[in-house]
Amino acid sequence: MDRLQRLSKQKKTCPEGWRRFSCSCYLLSTRSGSWEESRKDCRDKGADLVIIDSLQEQKFIKSIVTDRTWIGLSDRDEEGTWRWVDGTPLTEAYWEVPPDNGGRNPWWGEEDCAEIVVGQKAERNWNDLRCDRSLHWICEKLP
Repeated sequence: MDRLQRLSKQKKTCPEGWRRFSCSCYLLSTRSGSWEESRKDCRDKGADLVIIDSLQEQKFIKSIVTDRTWIGLSDRDEEGTWRWVDGTPLTEAYWEVPPDNGGRNPWWGEEDCAEIVVGQKAERNWNDLRCDRSLHWICEKLP
């Protein structure tokens, strides 16, 4: 019991290179890849693609990304039903414009994964994009 109490009082920190915000640790990738490759990389690090569940977290993410960046949101399983990588439905969104699946234009293809677009306000900087595009990504995990 004493050991558990001591452990609970220890300050939990993020691994080296990860950034802390609220109760999570975040790591921006240094390379680019598809949404699936991004997710695999995060999972290999004991994390997953970021799940954004508040405006404060959204603003934090916006403040650290410097290029188009994958987040853990897609409608790959059911078109128009956006879900986070943990399976939870999207409840609070920050779309630049409503997701349009490429306007059904074959040139753009199926746009089933979500990215952060730089240079936009935090409240409106998500975009739907083809999942096979090569972007940076951001991982999230608990300390």
